[in-house]
Amino acid sequence: MTRLVILASGSGTNAENIMRYFKNHPKISVHSVLSNRKNAKVLERAENLNIANKSFSKTEFFEEEGILNYLKSHADYIILAGFLLKIPENIIQAFPDKIINIHPALLPKFGGKGMYGMNVHTAVKEQGEKETGITIHYVNENYDEGATIFQATTPVTISDTPDDIAANIHVLEQAHFPKVIEKTILSSLT
Repeated sequence: MTRLVILASGSGTNAENIMRYFKNHPKISVHSVLSNRKNAKVLERAENLNIANKSFSKTEFFEEEGILNYLKSHADYIILAGFLLKIPENIIQAFPDKIINIHPALLPKFGGKGMYGMNVHTAVKEQGEKETGITIHYVNENYDEGATIFQATTPVTISDTPDDIAANIHVLEQAHFPKVIEKTILSSLT
């Protein structure tokens, strides 16, 4: 069984979608959900689905081996679902091409430090983009610069607000993220 550990910082709608998708999967399971915020809604979502969950401090993540050791013991792949901290190099080195992130824009546009959530959708609107989308990619040592696994697009109309754009992106995330994770993992097993 290939084990996923999900890292998330917030509400956790993408994380919950992934947990539900793999609930009875024959080859892939969600082992646990970790968050850098002890009151993150994602931990409650995991609890409600009987999935192990815990929060951790920045110190545990960046300066100690605790989280790295936990991941080495419990994860075959790490999935970032709305996780806002940069992944430390020791974790990236321990999981080469095994850390998958989703970004709410068509990278390389609108990526980098500070480009998450509504910041991205506002920038897309302000730049007058005709389309936007999602990018599912591997994580490397730079924000949003890992190799692209998959992209999906949605049009941006002149009347769309950043909230409209966010809603359209959410539909793409829900439709594609679990399936792309599954396809990526299963293709690596053959």
